[in-house]
Amino acid sequence: MEIENRILRFERRKFLHIAIVGLFLSLFNTHSFAREIAGVKLSETISVKGIDQPLVLNGAGIRYKYFFKIYVAALYIPEKRHLENIILRSTPEHPYQANRVVMHFLYGPISQVKIANSWVEGFKDNLASKVFSRVQARLYKFNRMFKNVYEGDVVLLDYLPNVGTRVTINGLNRGVIKGADFNHALLLVWLGDNPVVDELKDALLGIEDE
Repeated sequence: MEIENRILRFERRKFLHIAIVGLFLSLFNTHSFAREIAGVKLSETISVKGIDQPLVLNGAGIRYKYFFKIYVAALYIPEKRHLENIILRSTPEHPYQANRVVMHFLYGPISQVKIANSWVEGFKDNLASKVFSRVQARLYKFNRMFKNVYEGDVVLLDYLPNVGTRVTINGLNRGVIKGADFNHALLLVWLGDNPVVDELKDALLGIEDE
């Protein structure tokens, strides 16, 4: 009987410990998972260093090439919008807004050369030649921030108003590319008239959620 009581007390303490840990995590975890895509969990809202307001998940989807899943992309902005011209607008009344693009790679390795070529292609497909010329030097600097990409790598592209586009790869800050015009051109890779994939554009705009 004494042994049974000791076992019972141990099980009660164990249960209490688990309950307390669970309560602690629920109180301090500010990211609530909104959805899971291809095993990648995405938060409904996030806080980004250097941005003075929370960002919400506008949409997310998978970048396919042929039959391969290349990466999960997610777009975070201050308020959900389903029109690219609203997301990308920049006027005195509506300054170009903070945003984050998350790229969680599902496929690899992908060489630095292929990564760079894909960025150049995406920019050229969506920019007039004069506009491309204005951002070309910065795009070259941007491409130098990337090395070979492997499955599981996470790239964060954060636009910080009045600062520029901060590139973070696997938690390492790779640098900042100045100019709202560069970030505008970058988002056009996914949201422009010639996006990398039409279905991914719709997903990032949240159209599939409607």
